[in-house]
Amino acid sequence: MIAKSMESYVKGSSAIRAMFEEGGRLAKIYGKENVYDFSLGNPNVEPPEEIRQSIIDILQSEEPTFVHGYMNNAGYEDVRNAIAQHLNKQHGTQYTERNILMTAGAAGGLNVILKTLIDPEDEVIVFAPYFGEYRSYAANYGAELVVIPPNLPTFQPDLKKLAESITAKTKALIINSPNNPTGVIYSEETIKKIAEILTEKEKEFAADIYVISDEPYRELVYDGAVVPYIPQYYKNTVIGYSYSKSLSLPGERIGYLVMPDELSDFDDIVSGATTANRILGFVNAPSIMQRAVARCINSSVNIDVYNKNREALYNGLIEMGYECAKPEGAFYLFVKSPIEDEAEFCDMAKEHRVLIVPGSSFACPGYVRMAYCVSYDTITGALPQMQEVMNEIKSSRNEKQ
Repeated sequence: MIAKSMESYVKGSSAIRAMFEEGGRLAKIYGKENVYDFSLGNPNVEPPEEIRQSIIDILQSEEPTFVHGYMNNAGYEDVRNAIAQHLNKQHGTQYTERNILMTAGAAGGLNVILKTLIDPEDEVIVFAPYFGEYRSYAANYGAELVVIPPNLPTFQPDLKKLAESITAKTKALIINSPNNPTGVIYSEETIKKIAEILTEKEKEFAADIYVISDEPYRELVYDGAVVPYIPQYYKNTVIGYSYSKSLSLPGERIGYLVMPDELSDFDDIVSGATTANRILGFVNAPSIMQRAVARCINSSVNIDVYNKNREALYNGLIEMGYECAKPEGAFYLFVKSPIEDEAEFCDMAKEHRVLIVPGSSFACPGYVRMAYCVSYDTITGALPQMQEVMNEIKSSRNEKQ
């Protein structure tokens, strides 16, 4: 018999993954080309060619015992230094390899830093809508998740509610910008106000409150949008980064934590995170991928593909009468459900072989998420189906009048 805690995790298993599995079932019935799957944020843009070539070069030119062997639990020093220098050029920082810890993706990184910081019954604040796994990550270490609602229709966080929700038990605030599922970027004004609130609350409670900034979508931005670099505004910030989206490597599980010198208890946090990386079972980030991303530090995927999809899907849905905040980054649309029950709306879409995820999975009912990291043919094929769904809804409304 499995653990009682695991039973609850299984029952609440991700609706995103469930819809993804449903896509596989429907594809066997109707053909993959006739199923329009927007469920999973799985990049459809190929990794840069440099990644493939760098892996080949590494395997051919470096000693196997070095490439495949253990290293410091924080990762290869030269890789960490390369990333530190890259960030210094981008943000005017003064990082060294000591500020970087290589992780098994952003998810691994978030678990490492939460393991390092959190005691049972501490509180971790998140802004809705949020990536649903945050709740499980916090629960892994006995923390209570405190959810702050968004201001609609902008989806900027409710900062008044944030200030009211911070208590003596508050240990961390998770920020995800560009946001999954909305694609919204938290503005510089928002970040400045968050920093002011946290600084005041640290003084009020004589305790450290850490921002954990989850940034797998930092490079995926459109129309010249800028993502504020939070350590420039608030000193107790840890960055969790992943190459899953910026280099289209989600299955390789490679990312890093940035722990700035300005952190309170910096030495203890670095030591704790390095130890957590090992005792959580990661041991170290994947060795070949560490070396590969270091060689491709300036590479990026072609986000023009995502932008083309964004424009087509957003404009098409708006013309049909759907409501949605236009995303500034990432590759998601968060669409307001035309009917009260968004789960029912998802079922209606599924009847037309369009797979979308209910907003309740992101603690924001009344909306649905569409991941547009898909082929352009999927976009053009889905739009007529979404029009049919809207027509059915309008017809039903007319019959009731």
